[in-house]
Amino acid sequence: MSVRNVTEAEFDGAVAKGKVVVDFWATWCGPCKMQGALIDEKLVPSHPEIEVVKVDVDKEPGLAARFGVMSIPTLLFFRDGAKVGESVGLTKIDEILARLG
Repeated sequence: MSVRNVTEAEFDGAVAKGKVVVDFWATWCGPCKMQGALIDEKLVPSHPEIEVVKVDVDKEPGLAARFGVMSIPTLLFFRDGAKVGESVGLTKIDEILARLG
């Protein structure tokens, strides 16, 4: 599994295949930092089949608008390019796994 930041131009390709978690965040957001740490320390090491894509809402406001992201952290869940779920606020790893199926 990898964790990478994407731009609006890269987004559709980044979520096109497999299981993908999209983390909408900002550098100034405390809960976003907590969510990022959970993903980096718990999800990434134990679930190599899941890709993690990070979107900085300050740098990519078009993507935030496209998906109606009003609060951060917001996680979107994709399977083979289709959105299959969403979670707003700090989300536990077991909930992330349940949303991805």
